[in-house]
Amino acid sequence: MSAAGSGDGLQRRMGLLGATSTNIIGMVGIGPFLTIPLMVYAMGGPHIIWAWLVGALLSLADGLVYAQLGAALPGSGGPYIYLREAFRAFGLGRLMAFLFLFHILLVAPLSLAGGAVGFADYLGFYLPELTGLPHHLAAAGVCLLVLFLLYRNIDSVERLSKAMLALVLATTGWVIVAGLIERPGLPSFMPPYGFDAGFWPALGAASVIAMYSFGGYNQVCNIAGEVKDPERNVPRSILLSIVVVAAIYIAMTTVMLELIPWQEAEASRTLASIFIARTVEDPGLAQLAGSVITALILFVAVASVFAFALGYSRMPYAAARDGQFFAIFGKVHPTRGFPHVSLVWLIAVSIPFCFFSLGELINWLMQVQILLRFAWQCVAVLLIARYRPDIPQPFRMWLYPIPALLSLALWIALFFTGPPTGVWFSLGFLGLGLIAYRIFRRKQARVASSDGTR
Repeated sequence: MSAAGSGDGLQRRMGLLGATSTNIIGMVGIGPFLTIPLMVYAMGGPHIIWAWLVGALLSLADGLVYAQLGAALPGSGGPYIYLREAFRAFGLGRLMAFLFLFHILLVAPLSLAGGAVGFADYLGFYLPELTGLPHHLAAAGVCLLVLFLLYRNIDSVERLSKAMLALVLATTGWVIVAGLIERPGLPSFMPPYGFDAGFWPALGAASVIAMYSFGGYNQVCNIAGEVKDPERNVPRSILLSIVVVAAIYIAMTTVMLELIPWQEAEASRTLASIFIARTVEDPGLAQLAGSVITALILFVAVASVFAFALGYSRMPYAAARDGQFFAIFGKVHPTRGFPHVSLVWLIAVSIPFCFFSLGELINWLMQVQILLRFAWQCVAVLLIARYRPDIPQPFRMWLYPIPALLSLALWIALFFTGPPTGVWFSLGFLGLGLIAYRIFRRKQARVASSDGTR
């Protein structure tokens, strides 16, 4: 397909670098700067590298699932299309697609709000009194800023993605290099009590948080309808972003926990700022360094919300164009060529979630996605390969189907090692989605019956 268009009203103009940039800024974001203390707390020590390794393994396995699906079905909407086409042969295509779209109504605002709340948390380095309502309003302001940045065509978005990637790498690079210069050694990553029975539940809890930080390697699948040569660039951008980000996270953890005692790190909300300040001996310069790194982290937080809003806004758009969602979401801006109604809606709904804590947002976000999306996509790649010979497979995952089965097993394990309240919350939301689907189908039937009698 040419770069001129994807056949659904969007234009294919984003190259490999732009696609990879979108993934990386969505993955790094504010996540590691906030989740490293949470992971240390969950594991009761500095040995969180094991959770990063589990996250990297799951991301690579699941990334291969996305790579194969994204290359086979390279249209905007990503997982919505994958689930619809995979389960169509069993008469469940509409149901699975609807449940995915229904879960986006919760997951997209949770994701955007998570980055915005992280921004407000780090803003507290400058304004220690920023708590309560002012904190929540600052987070909501980030969502509105991202709406302004994305209210433009895809060419401008690609240029912004590349610029944001440069600053993301500069921020994480500063942390890593400063740590290597100050303390070039390695902290102990061995569990204090060995790999006993208590290690594995702690690893599961920390790995759920790690996957929050790894989340975003699939963002390019949501905008595949705007990527040039998607059969090659989509898989490449996914795998490249996972490898780069895994190396960044492990390096950041190593240098931070070598300089700052883990007991102090687990209680910090501005770990990176404190870390950078301690790498400078002069008190005045230390405060300046902490302020500068905080400013960069605040930018990274905005960049992550930017990337998630870009990807998620294309999902309701693709479904509406297909006639499976409200038609208003299928509208494209008449002059700037992007799905403006979908974008505005998701940003508006994300604002109320800015009034919750980051911990609540992470737990709800991950467990709902595992139950309603991640696990089913591992099944989807197997079903398409087996039952849909009409769908081309330009990319096939290495060692097929082992990565898909491994990914499925790990997702299920993480779901049940998460907080029990999150399990019940997710199951309840699934039940609500099934009820909503029944109502939606009845309305469709009434409309069809009404049209037939005219």
